[in-house]
Amino acid sequence: MPLLNLIVTLIVVGVLLWAVNTYIPMDRKIKSILNVVIVIAVILWLLSAFGILGNLSGVRVGG
Repeated sequence: MPLLNLIVTLIVVGVLLWAVNTYIPMDRKIKSILNVVIVIAVILWLLSAFGILGNLSGVRVGG
């Protein structure tokens, strides 16, 4: 994956997260949980993109 795509994706995710935190009225606890989930997802995606984590296509959630 080209470095430019990674940077653009991180910028888009950051702007979307900022917009949600700024303009959507939610309880502070829900916003905190949402922020943590998105940050963890982005970290896992980055680790996968750089080949550190391996392929995430084999990961199954649920039954």
